[in-house]
Order: sequence, then C-alpha cells, then structure tokens
Amino acid sequence: MNEVTKQTVLVVDDTPENLDVIAGILKKNYKIRVATNGMKALKLADNASPPDIILLDIMMPEMDGYEVCQELKKNPRTARIPVIFVTAKGDVADETRGFELGAVDYITKPVSPPLVQARVKTHLALYDQERYLDSLVAERTKALEGTRLQIIRRLGRAAEFKDNETGMHVVRMSHYSRIIAEAMGMPEDYCDLLLQSAPMHDIGKIGIPDSILLKPGRLTDDEWVTMRKHPEIGALIIGDHDSELLKMAKIIAQNHHEKFDGSGYPNGLAGTDIPIEARIVAIADVFDALTTERPYKKAWTVEKAIDVIQQDAGSHFDPDLVEIFVQELAKVLEIKEKYAETVESIDDQLQRVVITEDS
Repeated sequence: MNEVTKQTVLVVDDTPENLDVIAGILKKNYKIRVATNGMKALKLADNASPPDIILLDIMMPEMDGYEVCQELKKNPRTARIPVIFVTAKGDVADETRGFELGAVDYITKPVSPPLVQARVKTHLALYDQERYLDSLVAERTKALEGTRLQIIRRLGRAAEFKDNETGMHVVRMSHYSRIIAEAMGMPEDYCDLLLQSAPMHDIGKIGIPDSILLKPGRLTDDEWVTMRKHPEIGALIIGDHDSELLKMAKIIAQNHHEKFDGSGYPNGLAGTDIPIEARIVAIADVFDALTTERPYKKAWTVEKAIDVIQQDAGSHFDPDLVEIFVQELAKVLEIKEKYAETVESIDDQLQRVVITEDS
C-alpha cells in the first residue's frame, strides 16, 4: 500500500510515549497524524484533508476526550468521522458515556497491538462502506433531485410572472445565496438545500391581488398591509412537511423580509433571531433586484448596489454576511454574467432554469 492510498489515523494523547506506541502499531498500514491536546485535534480534524478515523485519549488537560468528541459530533464537517476512545478509564460508566457521545469503540490501556489493529481495520471498513452506500444513494437520487429542482424553480418563476418580473432572477439569487453559504463554510448538503429552496422565497405573491402587485405608483398604507402578507401566504402555500428542502423553503419564504434591526416584517425579528437562511437570501434577493432592469426601473450599477447594501449593513442586513458577500463579489458577478437576462421566450427561459451543479 503506497503512501498516497493509505488512510489517515489521527491519534490524540497528551503523553508523547502513548503517541509513539499507537503510531508504532499502525504506521505500517496507515498515515499517522498526532495531536497532543484537544484544540489541536479539532483543528486537524476540520481541514481540507480530514482523518479517516480518530483514536482519542480521555484524560487530557484543558479539554478532555469527552469534550473533544462532543465538539467533533457538533460540527457537520467532522461529525461522521469514527472515534475510538483509547484510555486507562475502563469502568462501565466511562464506556457508556463514551458511546453516548458518539464513539464507535473503546480500547483500554495498556493496549494490545493486535486488538488496536483489528479495531481500526474494522471501523475503517465500516466507514468506507457507509461512504460508498451514501455515494450510491446520491447517484440514484440525482435524477429525482433534478426534477424536484425544476418544479421548485418553476413555482418560483410563477411568482415572478405574477409580480411582473422577468427572466433568471430566481436562478441568480439562488446561486448568490449558495456562494454566501459556501464562503461561510457551510456543509455541501446545506448549500445544496439553500440553492434549491431559495427560488420559492416570493411564492406568497401569488396570493396578492394584481391591483396591488402590479400597481405602477406608490402603494397606500392599506395596500402595504396587504403586500406585507405575502411572506405568511408563502409559508402557508409551502406548508409543513418532513422534507428538509421544504422546511428550509418555508423558513425563507416567511422570513426573507425581516431586517437585522427588527424593522422588517411579518414578525419584526431582529439579529440572529432571523433564521440564517433568510438573512442570506435577503442580501442575494436585494442585490439581484437592484442590478436587474424591471418594468418600473432601470438596472443599478453593481457599484451603486454594493454601496447601498453596505450602508444598510446592521440595519437591513446581517453585517457579517454583507462582508462575506462583498468578499465573494467576483464569484457573484460570474453568476450574474452566466445567467444574464435575454430576450428569450418564456418557454426557453423555463428550460434554462433547470440547472444542475454539472452545468
């Protein structure tokens, strides 16, 4: 087995002699990384090349092994890495706590080399099988996801046509949202859900009378009361479902007009009480609206739109997300150019809405 194909074992122990023992047992068949404390272990686990398995001591200063395991399982990027506790704490209560925290096995010191080799080999094989099965599921559901994405985006387009908007708005703003989420370090499956659910943000406009939605002039106070009902209408249209995608779509539809300072609607939420998905979509939606020509206005320049969004950081928008959006502006502009408005027919536009990650 060459070095490139070897799986990686992260060994965590505050005693160098113990690290040497475990490394000596496993180094022939695996790449070994070591950490002498919990914080270093978490950093090594949460990087671009994570370990395939972690052997974790319990009795360490500052952050013990139980705390390290808890943090690993809380982080979506490290939660699935198998953890084996290797420790002198051999009481049944200690083992029980370890398994409750998500460890897959428990080895007591002093260790038996054949036992360590066998346990590591077994759990790596199980982890490999789990990942393989996940890949099969992902492959077999790809066509279904494509169909689902098409339906969701067409529903989003239905709301746009009702609102006298045109073109690729839901495509662009959903990609802008994903760019923000990726820059935040969100897991890939979360970013996919956001991309697919964001197009339904304004589905509630279907329930707003045309006399208000298409009014060329300023709305009266009573008309604004009606207009501001569209987030709640959208939430009712989407409804309550077990689907994670529809759960997120409902959250976005209901909350994307909330403002960071609490002055938004429908519930006057403020700060981090506003769901993160809605805070992300708010920026993406407004940027695209400002920089796109609509029947009632000319397109703003990117520079002017960014100035306004930065001025509204902390009032309308989450300031941390605004900073991320500006940092990722080059990627945003690539999407803006790729899915620019055209004079296509509606049918052609709808065909182009069906976008996969391979496109």
